[in-house]
Amino acid sequence: MTKPFASRLRKARWWVYPIAALMTTAMLVVGQPLVSQALPWRDLIFRGIQLIQLSNLSDQQEVEIGRQINDQLVGQRIRLLQNPEITQYVNQIGQRLASQSSRPGIPYTFQVVNDRSVNAFATMGGFVYVNRGLLTLADNEAELASVMAHEIGHIAGRHAVKQMRETAIASGLVGAAGLDRNTAANIGVELAFKRPNSRRDEYDADSLGLETMRRAGYAPSAMVSFMTKLLRDGSVPTFLSTHPATSERINRLQQSISRAGDIGDGLDSRVYRARLRSLS
Repeated sequence: MTKPFASRLRKARWWVYPIAALMTTAMLVVGQPLVSQALPWRDLIFRGIQLIQLSNLSDQQEVEIGRQINDQLVGQRIRLLQNPEITQYVNQIGQRLASQSSRPGIPYTFQVVNDRSVNAFATMGGFVYVNRGLLTLADNEAELASVMAHEIGHIAGRHAVKQMRETAIASGLVGAAGLDRNTAANIGVELAFKRPNSRRDEYDADSLGLETMRRAGYAPSAMVSFMTKLLRDGSVPTFLSTHPATSERINRLQQSISRAGDIGDGLDSRVYRARLRSLS
């Protein structure tokens, strides 16, 4: 390569890269049904170089996307409980579990949703949400911990990342260069409510959650008792109504517990009710 040609090539990069980024962004925006407002071209150019590869997403990128998802959820879709005492209690349980999970290296955020329905869900990057209705239905701390451990299991298994990748590919939103991070956050918001978890993901979250409970010192049987109560009452919430059937999951959990034993704390109902006194 001659020196004049190499010099011209280096100079050309200054304008080739921005144009390539702009073209990539334009293709993403055209095929992006989740973006609700037009953005200035300057922002589009900036967004054009904020592409991520979902097949090789780093922990830091996942946490950043999770934070974007949380900002949208809290600002538009859910209302958090304004009770510092209850929030601190739930966070205390969550951090105890997260530190003993198979993925303790990311920051976890536990929040209480001011909704009386029985539900809980998690998004990528360590964000876990528990409805106040679930808090009041649980008989003890171990039952609450069992649901939170299951949701931590989804995060540890990176199930949301897999779902996002599948959704982006099916929707034609991801190209060879990757997926725009803001688009990824929008997909994450929708997935937080649809929760299309596969049979394998649910079994995986149950297994990971049960092991996390054991390591954290909670009685594993609480996961079975809470699932059984919901199934018996006929009020199976969203986080349990996904495939596979709850009864099938209960059988698997009982077999795991019988093999490893059921030793742990968190079963004192009076202590638990005392901690929730300010919720009423």
